[in-house]
Amino acid sequence: MTELKRPVLDLPPGRKKVLMHSCCAPCSGEVMEAMQASGIDYAIYFYNPNIHPVKEYEIRKQENIRFAEKHGITFIDADYDMDNWFDRVKGLEHTPERGERCTECFDMRFERTALYAHEHGYDTITSSLGISRWKDMNQINGCGERAAARYGDLVYWTYNWRKGGGSARMIEISKRENFYQQEYCGCVYSLRDTNKHRREMGRERIHIGVKFYGKEEIDFGNEPD
Repeated sequence: MTELKRPVLDLPPGRKKVLMHSCCAPCSGEVMEAMQASGIDYAIYFYNPNIHPVKEYEIRKQENIRFAEKHGITFIDADYDMDNWFDRVKGLEHTPERGERCTECFDMRFERTALYAHEHGYDTITSSLGISRWKDMNQINGCGERAAARYGDLVYWTYNWRKGGGSARMIEISKRENFYQQEYCGCVYSLRDTNKHRREMGRERIHIGVKFYGKEEIDFGNEPD
């Protein structure tokens, strides 16, 4: 594995305790290890009602729990209130990735994260979402800052987790841990659009629960969609 010289991370001025919204184990692995290497006091908040179907949600959550337990990090399992999520994005079912639907999705997840942080003594929130190259970091940071601004005692930490080899380290940790490798963002609309693109490219549809980093893929042959 590539040896990375980790910088000592500095929290925003005057801040001491972080609640990290985690979307999945692959994205959060590097963020977790980076914060631990700097001695930062943090916990994981898993609130992702956007992930569908339930089988996919449970796999992603359990992978995150497994890694948190390995490192002795508190894991807060929030509600899976998918009905509220569908209400939140109603009318945006056909907007593109990184568009208005994603903004609403991030807003909802960060609003709940900020509320929990405010009620439980965390002065900082951040998220593993921004480490993914598939995401718009400015969009994520804007949603995080907007959620934190609801509470005068809270800030959103906009640290760029991709820099300094963070993105490469994310993949290396995922392979080392044999994390589940999801193939779409999470929601049913992302799954729909990804499978549509795969069909157009002559590729197999996504099979949930079978692909893991560092392991050989299962060959499904010519199984129909």
